[in-house]
Amino acid sequence: MLKKFLVLALVALTPTIAFADDKELKLGKKKVKKCAACHVVGDKGGKAGPTLNGVVGRKAGTVEGYEYSDAMKNSGLTWDEATLDTYLSDWSKKLVPGTKMVFKGIKKEKNRKAIIAYLKSIGAAE
Repeated sequence: MLKKFLVLALVALTPTIAFADDKELKLGKKKVKKCAACHVVGDKGGKAGPTLNGVVGRKAGTVEGYEYSDAMKNSGLTWDEATLDTYLSDWSKKLVPGTKMVFKGIKKEKNRKAIIAYLKSIGAAE
């Protein structure tokens, strides 16, 4: 009986979980426009910074054709979700002193998480 109840509960919650993910991705797509002022995201965006397509899992300072600061090239960072959250949460020069990036940060955790989820969803090929 308990097993049947748990299966039914899981089935009932599945659309809610998927909806929350869709909602987060929609928010991320909206909020990432702040990044697209300087970075290519998907097929749009500025050219002042390196592309953010495929950033999740990428070693910092490694996009070919972009001239990084020595600080970023030598940072030893890999852009995982936690590192991106830290980098985006406050002024970027705190995490990588000497970076060329001038950015005030994204204060709301919900918005940072949504941006990171969106970036993760588009990968390198969009």
